[in-house]
Amino acid sequence: MLLQWFTFPSIPDTGIIITITISKTRIFPVAVFILLPLDKSIYPVDLYNLQVQAGSENLKYTYLLQSYMRATLADYIKFLRLPGLGGLAIPPVFGAISVGVYDMNVLSILFLVGALSAIYGFALNDYADVELDGLIEELKNKPLVKGAISRKNAVAVCLFTMIFSFFFAFLLWHGKELDDFKFAAVLSLVLAAVLGSIYDLYGKKIPGSDFFVAISMSFVFLYGALAVADSRIGILTWVIFLLTFNQTLHMNAVEGGIKDADHDYLMGVKNLALSSGVKVQGKNVHIPATFASFGVAIRIFSAILVFIPFVYGMKYYYWQLAFLVVMLAGVLYIEIKLVTLKKFDRKKIRKLIAGATFLRYAVVPVMLMSLIGIAGGLILAFLPIAWYIAFTPLTGTKVFQPEM
Repeated sequence: MLLQWFTFPSIPDTGIIITITISKTRIFPVAVFILLPLDKSIYPVDLYNLQVQAGSENLKYTYLLQSYMRATLADYIKFLRLPGLGGLAIPPVFGAISVGVYDMNVLSILFLVGALSAIYGFALNDYADVELDGLIEELKNKPLVKGAISRKNAVAVCLFTMIFSFFFAFLLWHGKELDDFKFAAVLSLVLAAVLGSIYDLYGKKIPGSDFFVAISMSFVFLYGALAVADSRIGILTWVIFLLTFNQTLHMNAVEGGIKDADHDYLMGVKNLALSSGVKVQGKNVHIPATFASFGVAIRIFSAILVFIPFVYGMKYYYWQLAFLVVMLAGVLYIEIKLVTLKKFDRKKIRKLIAGATFLRYAVVPVMLMSLIGIAGGLILAFLPIAWYIAFTPLTGTKVFQPEM
């Protein structure tokens, strides 16, 4: 058997394996076209294992590319944030439910639009931050940083997800007249894309840019409501709109600001955390009282917002209100632990963030239980964590130990 590797200067770090099997009577090529990284140190496993078995007439060969395929699949799953999409894609679904639409076909399309929008945002952010992430040892395993996924492919993912998010947005209205609500829905989705892109590409240099991504995510939620609304939008929709804004602002400005405080300053990042005086010195982290108060204030404001729809006449169960109080107390408890940290431990910070995120995502489904039923509320409440548990093993990492 002859084995030849041909490289392509125009496509860095790739090659094609061509094998030729020699028998006693003839020579024939076997079409095996496999793009592989030349730098096999990217993966801690053998990319392929060539086994040659001598037969009576032919040399038999077997390529074992399973390890390579698993590694590549895991990298793309991480890059697309597949384990997190159970929660990240849900805002448009909440939007539709908030205006009384429960049709599963409609909700499924909205979930898909939400998923594509989330993938677009994270892919573009990874593309923009690849140099910054490369400065941090713990982030060097990110697919784009280590070169497992090229920057060209990242751009392709961004274009693909943007195009198809609008495709499915319009597919939702197939055969229907475009009224003012639908026009407003398209405008919301466009604004979400523009603001999210500004944050991803230029947010590190714009003080307070966390507000851009918070408004962007809120517009994705509002798109879900406007896309299916046929009458005036009520207070429930606007309350969830504000809750979405608060959650996203907190996730980026407070949680992200603390988590990345050890390296953001290296690239001259101008965010609320650094501007407020959050800094890491050795193994210690200093979180000023003003910044800690900002984070706690967002959580308290959100807790108050949760109960406003009930005050204005939305039906409820007493146990539902009690459960919401317990959940919100849990979120506030985690918040206090986060903003009073003295030691900088990224793994601990990630776990605190993950715990608060799952609790926070479950709040809106519990709010909606009196409208969609207990079963529907439970499904929506546990969807993010069940989705996460189901898909995380595909990334090769342990559950509840996020890498990014």
